[in-house]
Amino acid sequence: MVVVDNVSTDDSVKAIAARFPDIRLIRSERNLGFATANNLAAKESTAEYLLLLNPDTVVLDGAIDRLLAFAREHPRAGIWGGRTVFADRSLNPASCWGRQTPWSLVCTATGLSSLLRGSSLFNPEGYGGWKRDCQREVDIVSGCFLLIRRELWDQLGGFDERFFVYGEDADLCLRARKLGYRPMITPEATIVHYGGASEKVRADKLVRLLTAKTMLIRQHWSPSRVGIGVRLLAAWPLSRLVAFSVLRCVGFKRDALSVWREVWRRKREWYGP
Repeated sequence: MVVVDNVSTDDSVKAIAARFPDIRLIRSERNLGFATANNLAAKESTAEYLLLLNPDTVVLDGAIDRLLAFAREHPRAGIWGGRTVFADRSLNPASCWGRQTPWSLVCTATGLSSLLRGSSLFNPEGYGGWKRDCQREVDIVSGCFLLIRRELWDQLGGFDERFFVYGEDADLCLRARKLGYRPMITPEATIVHYGGASEKVRADKLVRLLTAKTMLIRQHWSPSRVGIGVRLLAAWPLSRLVAFSVLRCVGFKRDALSVWREVWRRKREWYGP
């Protein structure tokens, strides 16, 4: 196992070194970001498969062995993922995602994806209505729990390091699909992922997310559709800014308004020139 420490501010490095002396521990002097750190860790491995697993997870019931068995049963998938749950064992749907499309961006901008999360029609990126309770081909396997053959990883050149955080897993899966692979999810491999349950929505996080989504559109959409794609994406924060401005007039959502106002103020960071 390889662990890359991205300048943690607690005693986790000392704890890992003390409790797991056989682990290859790489200590970075700066925050490399998710993509670069995983690429660095992958270079230290010679295994046939690479497993990406977030530190804020708990592996349940032999999930890693089950995921590996699933991979060997479905080699043409190329990339495999499992089912993620919150600490209370309720479904965390973030184990996989659908790709961005003009329709999905319209649904996000209009709020339909949030209002109708259980609808596969109006929440296509979130695979609305699917409880992750069956094997299924997906567009994107989340990097929090992702298994990939070393051969394919090398063929793809690992993560694109232009993605600092968010989007690198989507880019990897979309590039694999272009080579004919079809990533899959299995409910037999389940982990607890705490991050999605506790992480607060902040302007910095949204700016990073929008930056990644803009990059994905520019890199994976046809040139003739990129313009409309980034404009549809920009309609999401703009619609939230307008909505929360109206709600503030009647005394609601003041904190949310300040977040979206800051995101819109920093539009150049995520929208680009």
